[in-house]
Amino acid sequence: MLTDVAIAEAATPRPIHEIGARLGLERAELEPYGNFKAKVRPETIFEREKDGSRGRLVLVTGITPTRAGEGKTTVSVGLADGLRRVGAESVLCIREPSLGPVFGVKGGAAGGGYSQVIPMADINLHFTGDLHAITSAHALLSAVLDNHLHQGNALDIDPRQVTWRRAVDMNDRALRNVVIGLGGRINGVPREDGFMITAASEVMAIFCLAASLEDLERRLGEIIVGVRADGSPARARELGVAGAMTLLLREALGPNLVQTLEGTPAFVHGGPFANIAHGCNSLMATRAGLAFGDVVVTEAGFGSDLGAEKFFDIKCRIGGLSPGAAVIVATVRALKLHGGTAQSELASPDPESVGRGLANLEAHVANVRAFGVEPVVALNVFGTDSEEELGTVEGACERLGVACARSEGHARGGEGCEELARAVLAALEDGTSGYRPLYDLECSIAEKIETIATRMYGADGVDYTGQATKDIAQLESIGLGGTPVCIAKTPNSLSDDPSKLGQPTGFRITVQDVRPSAGAGFVVARTGTVMIMPGLPRVPAAEGMRVTGDGSVVGLF
Repeated sequence: MLTDVAIAEAATPRPIHEIGARLGLERAELEPYGNFKAKVRPETIFEREKDGSRGRLVLVTGITPTRAGEGKTTVSVGLADGLRRVGAESVLCIREPSLGPVFGVKGGAAGGGYSQVIPMADINLHFTGDLHAITSAHALLSAVLDNHLHQGNALDIDPRQVTWRRAVDMNDRALRNVVIGLGGRINGVPREDGFMITAASEVMAIFCLAASLEDLERRLGEIIVGVRADGSPARARELGVAGAMTLLLREALGPNLVQTLEGTPAFVHGGPFANIAHGCNSLMATRAGLAFGDVVVTEAGFGSDLGAEKFFDIKCRIGGLSPGAAVIVATVRALKLHGGTAQSELASPDPESVGRGLANLEAHVANVRAFGVEPVVALNVFGTDSEEELGTVEGACERLGVACARSEGHARGGEGCEELARAVLAALEDGTSGYRPLYDLECSIAEKIETIATRMYGADGVDYTGQATKDIAQLESIGLGGTPVCIAKTPNSLSDDPSKLGQPTGFRITVQDVRPSAGAGFVVARTGTVMIMPGLPRVPAAEGMRVTGDGSVVGLF
C-alpha cells in the first residue's frame, strides 16, 4: 500500500470555496490561505448560531494506547466520510498536529491511508500559523514578566516563585530546566526557568476554550505568572499584556477549514495534549461544526481515562455541549499487547491473548457509560487480524451490551466505515444517552481527583506528596477550588505506571503537585513522571524526511 503522504499528495483536492459551500458558506465568509485551506471568522459562526439549529455531537475516544497504534484519527476521518455516504451532513473537528511529535515519533497526525485530511503536509507543518501565534503570545508574556522583574518589580513578585515557564513547539529535553538572566545586571534577573512544549501551555488551553475574542482576552488576563512576597498570586492582566497577547491570536482564533480525501468538510484547529492538558480541538471549531453540520465527529486524545474524561468534564461543561454518542476505537493488535503478546508476535493469530486484553476495553466502555453516554465500539481492522480474533472482540461487545462495528477506513476510506456510521446514527437516534459530568464543581479539589482516579482509572485511592497538599490548600484559598481538575498522567496505562497494561488493580495514584491554569478555568494535577517537555527518540522521524526536487514530501508518514 502507498504511504500516507503519497496517497495525500496524489489526491486532487476541491477548491476550498466548494467545501465551504457544502456548509452553506459564501466565498466572502471564508478567509482563504491558498486554494485548499481557509479560516472562518468567529462572527460568521455566531451569526449562524442565532437560528437555533445545532448538529449532534459524537466523540471518538479509544482504549489505552499501545505501541501497535489504534488509529483513532483515521477512524474519526473515516467515520465522517462514512456518515456522508449514508446520508448525514457530517463535519469533522480534530486537533492541529504539534511539530514536536511530527518530527519526533509520530511523523504526522492527519489520519492515515484513505482516511486523511488534506492538504496533509501543510496541516502537519506550519498550516495557517496558529501554533506559531500561540507560541509567540506565550513568549510575549514571558518577556514582559522578566522585563518587569528587571525594571524594578513593582508587583513584588518573588523571582523564586515564578510559575510561568517558556514554550516552544518542538521536543527538546535540554530546555526542561534552564537558568536565565546570566551575564550581568543588563541581562535581567538571574533565576531558574524552563520550557514546555506549546501544546502543553496554558495559552493553548485558553485558546481552545475561548468563546470569543473578549473571552480570550479575559482568560489570558487571568493567567497566574507567579507569587508575590506576601503569598498572593500575580496575574498577566497586572502586567498589562493580555490585550497584546490577544492581538497576536486575533487571526488564529478563526477555525481552519480543510477537507478529507473524500471532500468532507473538516475543521482542524487547536492542539492541546491530552496527557497534560485537556486534549480536545478548539471550542470555536466544535461550535462551527455544530452550527454548519448535522453530525459533528470530534476526537479527544489518548484513551477515555484522559481525553474523553477531560472532554466530558472540562470542554463540555465550559462550552455547554451535550454529546449524543461516543465511539471507542479498539484493535486486535492493541488488545493482544494488553493480553501479554510480545510486539514481535502481533502478526500471529492469538484469540486467547485478545480475550485477556478485553479487560482494558471493558474498562473504557464503563468509563464512557459513567457520563451517561452510550458508546459504540469501532473495531479498527488490520490486515493481520484473523476472523477468530475479530469475532472474539465482537462476542465480548455483545456480552457487554455495546454496539460494535468494524472500521476499515485506512484501506477503503469512507466506504470502509459505512457500517460504523450506521451504528453511530442508531446510537444518536436511540435517545438513551443523557450526558452528565462525573463530579460536581462544588466538591473539593481532592474529592474531584479521587473521583476521577477511582472511577476512571480503577485506583484504590490517591496519595499526595507534601507539595501537592500545600498546592491544593493554596489554590483553594485563592478561589480555584470550584474549577474542574485536569489530571496529567501517562497515557500508556489506566494507572500512573506506564508498565501496567490491561486493567490493573490494587494500585493507588500519586499526585506530585497541583498547579493553576486559571485562565483556562481549571487546575492541573500532575501524577507519576509526566513531562511537560517531551524529548526526541533515539531515531527521530525527522531523520527520514526530505523534499524532492519537484517539491514532493518524503517521510511524513
